[in-house]
Amino acid sequence: MSKIKWPGSVLLAPVPPVLVTCGDGDNENIITIGWTGVLNTKPPMTYISLRPSRLSYEIISTTREFTINLSTVDLVKAVDFCGVKSGRDINKFEAMNLKSVPGESVKCPMLAASPLSMECRVKEIIPLGTHELFMAEIMTVHVEDALIDANGKLHMDKANLLAYVHGEYFGLGEKYGSFGYSVRKKKKKKTVKKTN
Repeated sequence: MSKIKWPGSVLLAPVPPVLVTCGDGDNENIITIGWTGVLNTKPPMTYISLRPSRLSYEIISTTREFTINLSTVDLVKAVDFCGVKSGRDINKFEAMNLKSVPGESVKCPMLAASPLSMECRVKEIIPLGTHELFMAEIMTVHVEDALIDANGKLHMDKANLLAYVHGEYFGLGEKYGSFGYSVRKKKKKKTVKKTN
């Protein structure tokens, strides 16, 4: 396979286009973030990267709280809208008919339509250049009960999650394996002895 060399660029894909909610009750906003991920397990840590020119940057810098709401295929229009429109000009909750739910661990809202919401408290803000990284601890996770089976196992594959790939949105597709499947021992078939 041949490759063409390009200068360093932000072409990691796919990324989760999450809807980040923030606010203090009076001044609430939603912004679509593609630059987010996991930083640590214990304590559970995540991050979002924001441009200082964004309204959400101002709000989160002040409150030091935000909620990451995973997006689904059904939310694709809201995901796109909340990524291109400014909360300075329009109430995105109203424009996209999105219902907010009060947070429990933080003061900012969650999205009722999201299958999973993570309430986060900012621990550190790191200037990077065009963006600043908001490193945060995940305080509480809220999961849609339909995604949890009778044994308490989470089935995120049933959430119809959305992915973003270099300017385009895609629903997640076919499953090709699960964690550790490449080294998992195959179950031995039981042989049944015939009796005469």
